[in-house]
Amino acid sequence: MLKDQELFEHLSARTWKMTEDWYRSLDKSKAGVYGLTDPEKVELLKKQNHEFHLRFCAMFEKDSNEFKTGFQDWIETIAKDDAHLDTPIVEVIEEFFRTQQQYLDEIGEYVLTHKEHISQEKLIQWTKAVVETISKVIVEFTDKNSKAAEERMNSQQQMIIEMSAPVILLAEKTGMLPLIGEITPHRAEIMFEKALAQSSKHNLEKLFIDLSGVPLIDTMVAQQVFQLIKGLEIIGVRVALSGISPVIAQTAVQLGIKFVDIEVYNTIAQALKQHRVHLV
Repeated sequence: MLKDQELFEHLSARTWKMTEDWYRSLDKSKAGVYGLTDPEKVELLKKQNHEFHLRFCAMFEKDSNEFKTGFQDWIETIAKDDAHLDTPIVEVIEEFFRTQQQYLDEIGEYVLTHKEHISQEKLIQWTKAVVETISKVIVEFTDKNSKAAEERMNSQQQMIIEMSAPVILLAEKTGMLPLIGEITPHRAEIMFEKALAQSSKHNLEKLFIDLSGVPLIDTMVAQQVFQLIKGLEIIGVRVALSGISPVIAQTAVQLGIKFVDIEVYNTIAQALKQHRVHLV
């Protein structure tokens, strides 16, 4: 049996000391959570470390299943913590190994003061349990942290996409949609949905779509651009295009898209001048 009440009580009585020793020896020049200097954030980091110790010590008191269950919420919380997500995973793993060494040292000192009651086999068993448990925690933390980082990145990208299609009001019932950067089919779909919604919201009659910031578009995106134009026409918004590059023009020709009934200008400045729209 791994359980040992006396060892558990010895370790659990020293959890705050282990946390303070760990933080004192921490390389605070590290990036992310370990380099934070804000007192409240430092205290939160210490609290998180201490909660780890409370759960880790329980391996010497609780049954295996109960111990694992008690550790799951800590791993889940820390893996999704923004400060830890901003920390290179290799540095987090390094701190897990430093904590592992703390336990090996603590158990070693405990054995020295109780060597008449503790066999070599028991020491090996405890040491093996500490190493194996830390390894399992690292694997599970890494998995959950990677998934959380991916979810956050996708969420941020989605937010950027949703914010990247602003219809700018130039004058009453007149707006401009500047498109910038690479436009993927997914980004185009979201952008154009929002453009339709914003044009309707502002009760626009004229919308200038400027493509000068778009290096190129593929066949699918080109089709979506013209679907947007048709959609705007249906809700009563006339469209003028500007900044069409030779590459984009070539794509449109290859698709058989004709610019019939669509105003096309070389630059957005030319388009605004033609319509006597003055930017404030």
